[in-house]
Amino acid sequence: MKRNPVIPFAIIAVIGILTMFIISWVGVGQNEAIKNEGENGGEKQEEASAKPEDIFQNNCASCHGADLSGGNGPSLKTVGSKYSKEEIEEIIKNGKGQAMPAGLIPAEEASVVAEWLAEKK
Repeated sequence: MKRNPVIPFAIIAVIGILTMFIISWVGVGQNEAIKNEGENGGEKQEEASAKPEDIFQNNCASCHGADLSGGNGPSLKTVGSKYSKEEIEEIIKNGKGQAMPAGLIPAEEASVVAEWLAEKK
């Protein structure tokens, strides 16, 4: 008795299609879970990154030094005695000269960092 050579290929195709269907179904459920987590967990993430020291370390320390002592950028240890909070915020948002690029920090965070730096006198 001869076996049909197409049957193994058909079985493999059916298994492959079923596997893709199952993976897609699981992915839809995970996508909804990620959306729900983003809506609920977004507040926690904003609170965690609202600390000016953390924002500075993540965005500014590579040029201004982790301890504000400077590096590629100028020292910011006494920046509050030279500039007001508003002036510092403008520099953060719009940049200054060619060395300080604009828009490295979002506007909300720029205000928090500017207030923190203005206290450095």
